[in-house]
Amino acid sequence: MPRVYLGLGSNLFDPVAQIQRAIQALQQLPASQFLQRSRLYRNPPLGPVIQPDYVNAVVALATELEVLVLLDALQAIETRQGRQRQTERWGPRCIDLDILLFGENIIHHPRLSVPHPGLSLRNFVLYPLYDIAPELVVPGMGPLKELLQRCTAQALEPLDE
Repeated sequence: MPRVYLGLGSNLFDPVAQIQRAIQALQQLPASQFLQRSRLYRNPPLGPVIQPDYVNAVVALATELEVLVLLDALQAIETRQGRQRQTERWGPRCIDLDILLFGENIIHHPRLSVPHPGLSLRNFVLYPLYDIAPELVVPGMGPLKELLQRCTAQALEPLDE
């Protein structure tokens, strides 16, 4: 089963609880095994700054699900948690679940790009990913340690749990 890394983010309706609820849902995915999760991190939003800070985490799964089936399952979890898809790209969200990596695969599909296109530039993805996979090599991008060296932890705050 490929190892899959997912990014989780929330900045509405008790973000820590939203992340925890999403993790519980991910633990119930069919044909999948929940492996681990990172610490939670607080960070300022991308895009419009007139919104609350985000709470982010990364989880690792092993799954037999095809990538688009997994994407559909993630979007169903988002919908159950109250996410309403809007046209605003970086607006506030109760929950956001992104496929960051799907095994060693590089995927270009109209619905999905893997590795996640912003992965190498986002400290709120790289630092939690490093928590659970410090030796990871990101397909098409290189070692996670090298990506991390180019990305500052500025404004990223690990949360005590």
